[in-house]
Amino acid sequence: MHMVAYFIAAIFAQLLFNYKELMKSETLSLIMRPWESPLVALGPLLQSVNGFFMALILYRIRHVIINEKNGWVTLFLIVAGFSIFAPQAPAPGTFEGYIYTKLPVIEHIIGLPECLLYSFLFSFAFFNWYKRPKKIWNTISIIVIFLISLVSLLGFLAGIGFLKQPQ
Repeated sequence: MHMVAYFIAAIFAQLLFNYKELMKSETLSLIMRPWESPLVALGPLLQSVNGFFMALILYRIRHVIINEKNGWVTLFLIVAGFSIFAPQAPAPGTFEGYIYTKLPVIEHIIGLPECLLYSFLFSFAFFNWYKRPKKIWNTISIIVIFLISLVSLLGFLAGIGFLKQPQ
């Protein structure tokens, strides 16, 4: 669920906020890799590592989320709350980032819709996937994760020059 929610939120943010150009801003270009970076292309695939650790952490508190009528709201508050208000670093778009970085306020605010969308998609999908298990959801999830991973890997290989890109 993490990879799918992350990918959808990232596509939404790219289309809405044109991250490719935003990352070229005077301040963000100092801390963010350019859109064309091979590691940026590999980012969606590397989210499997984040997803693995999130699964380990959430497994221990699953009863708090799953046994509530609207447990997805609890999960949403946990994910969004820790992402925005209790990060371990002063990243752009976080409360810590607002306090400790010199980024303009707009560059903090512009990432919030992506964070909130991701938190909602992940929480709602996780809760419903767990509450209403169906073989079709597992199959669809596996296919979508495979496609995201494939596109990410191909983007990385093209970025490092291993695959020829159309001119």
